[in-house]
Amino acid sequence: MRPYLYIAPAIALFFLLMLFPMAMVFRYSVMDGAILSPNPTFVGLQNFQQIFADPVFRLSIGNTLYFTVMSVVFHLILGLSFALLLNSRRVNPTLRSILRVLYILPWLFTAVIIAIIWRLILDPNGVVNAILMTLNVIDFKVEWFSSPDTAIHALTFVNIWAGYPLYMVTLLAGLQGIPDELYEAASIDGANEAQKLWHITLPQLVPIMVSIALLDFIWTMQVFPLVWMTTGGGPIHATEMMSIYTYKMGFTRFEFSLASASAVIIFILSMSMTYFYIKHQKASQ
Repeated sequence: MRPYLYIAPAIALFFLLMLFPMAMVFRYSVMDGAILSPNPTFVGLQNFQQIFADPVFRLSIGNTLYFTVMSVVFHLILGLSFALLLNSRRVNPTLRSILRVLYILPWLFTAVIIAIIWRLILDPNGVVNAILMTLNVIDFKVEWFSSPDTAIHALTFVNIWAGYPLYMVTLLAGLQGIPDELYEAASIDGANEAQKLWHITLPQLVPIMVSIALLDFIWTMQVFPLVWMTTGGGPIHATEMMSIYTYKMGFTRFEFSLASASAVIIFILSMSMTYFYIKHQKASQ
C-alpha cells in the first residue's frame, strides 16, 4: 500500500491537469452551447458534422498535412546530411566543432524568437528580397508571409529550419554508436563509401529515424506558436492549421462546442500516430 501512497500526488496531478480537462473537452464536443449556456443540450455528433462541413476546416486539414509531411521529410534529410558531415573523419576536427555549434543554433531559439527573426528576414524590405533582386532572381519585392501563393511554403521552410537540429543530434549519436568493425569488414570486402552508407549506416539508423519521425509528425501536427506569430493562419486561410482553426473557433468566435469537436479530431489523429510509435518501440525492443 505504501508505494501507492508515494505516487498518489503525481496521479492526482495527472488526473486534474490531464485526464479531467480531456474528459471535459470530449463532453463539450457533443454538447450545444458548452460553457456559455447555463443549460447545454446534448447533440451527439452534430458538432463533428458541422466541423467537417466547414470548408475552412477541410482546408486546415490539407495545410496541416502539407506542413507536417514536408517538415518531417526535410527534417530527416537535413538532419541526416549534417549528422553524416559532423561524423565524417575527412572533416577537420576544429571545423566540425564550429559547424556543430552553428548547426544546432536554431534549436536554441524559442518559437517567438524564430518568428520574429524570420518575419524580419522575409519582410518585403528584408535581406532575402534584397539578395534575390541583386542576383536578378526576382524583379519585385515578394511578400513571403502575406501572399497566399507563398505563405504556406515560407512557413514550412521556417519550421524546417527550426526543427532539423533534433534529427541531427539524434542521428549523430546513432552514427557514433555504429561499431567500426562493420565498416572495416566492408572495406576488406571491397565496398565503397556509397555501399557502406546504403548497406551499413542507413540500416543501423532506421529504428532511430522511424522513432524520431513519428514523434516529429505528432509534434508538428499540433504546432501553434510559430504559425500564430508569423501568419496567424492567414492570408485568407492560406496557412490555417487545425490548431489555429481550433483556437479561433474557441477564443475568437466563442464556439466552444465546435472548438472542442475540432480538438477531439486533433486528439484522435495524434493518438493514431502515437499507436504506431508505441507499436514500433515494442517491435524494436
